[in-house]
Amino acid sequence: MSNSIKLFFRESWLLMVSAVFFGALLAVANAAWAPKIAQNEINKFSNLAKALLPEAMKFEPLQNKDKIIIDLGDGKTAGADVRKGLDAAGNCIGWAFLAEGSGFADKIKLVVTADAGFTKLNGFGVQQCSETPGFGDKITIKNGFYQAQYKQAPAGKFTLTKIGDSKKIDSEIVAITGATVTSQAVVNIMNTYVVQIKQQLQQKKLIGQ
Repeated sequence: MSNSIKLFFRESWLLMVSAVFFGALLAVANAAWAPKIAQNEINKFSNLAKALLPEAMKFEPLQNKDKIIIDLGDGKTAGADVRKGLDAAGNCIGWAFLAEGSGFADKIKLVVTADAGFTKLNGFGVQQCSETPGFGDKITIKNGFYQAQYKQAPAGKFTLTKIGDSKKIDSEIVAITGATVTSQAVVNIMNTYVVQIKQQLQQKKLIGQ
């Protein structure tokens, strides 16, 4: 009995020391990689936004007084990363923002762009997606039929349909066959962010009514 107790404490001590050691190692690794990961996210945002707004020379964050807060529902809110697309002369030629929400498999992150008046979308690019290969991940296909439906679409509320003309650019989005949940997830993300961002930009007089 005595030997069993000693063995238990000896092995528990080793386990605790190992946990502390590896925990500290992970913390150091996270601290070292966090800035690089953050910079990679910024670069990916800029690259996706630039592809959708090629005339923009840079994307300038909004001032603190113009910060956009998104109501996510269930009492949850989040700050939206909204940026002005500026040309070489410093004129606003469009808007780019990060929009995210739950997909079928995991979180979906989109970089969405709109024209200077926020009347029409220029489209979206996918920054993060873990949807089902061959089905839900079709939202990532640049210039694919699903992404194409949002190019020049009105910056407002969208609805999803399983049957329709995907080449008709309007507020009705035709779902990807076999990936209705993912298709609806993108529509939900758009409806959450596009509508609220547009309203708040109008309230702050950053765009016209």
